[in-house]
Amino acid sequence: MNEIKAIEAEQMKKELDQFKVGDTVKVHFKIIEGKTERVQIYEGLVIAMKNSKVGKTFTVRKISYGVGVERVFPLHSPRIAKVEVVRPGKVRRAKLYYIREKIGKGAKIKELIVKKGAKGAKGAYVPTTGTAAAADSE
Repeated sequence: MNEIKAIEAEQMKKELDQFKVGDTVKVHFKIIEGKTERVQIYEGLVIAMKNSKVGKTFTVRKISYGVGVERVFPLHSPRIAKVEVVRPGKVRRAKLYYIREKIGKGAKIKELIVKKGAKGAKGAYVPTTGTAAAADSE
């Protein structure tokens, strides 16, 4: 059993790109055609993340020439050069399969806006008015 865990640990990426479901991402994917190797960029919305450890995958959906196209990428694949977050999304679900039925503006996800100069935990809501803000200023 330890041998399997050792092989899995060897294949896992050490540094992972930080993204979540609802984010619009650019996946830089290595394509090998004969002897040449190039990087192809696939940009779309992350609608699902499945499994864990070495078998972890994420599904990216984009609209190409009016047709919805989905592609599943293994997270720990050596063919993924990097995953770049274009626009963080604000969602309340783990799987966004309902986006498949939406068309046009209905398929948009709200953008997550994080205040950079706010006190408190990273990404936490900090009130700007009211009793808590008034108490801090005095």
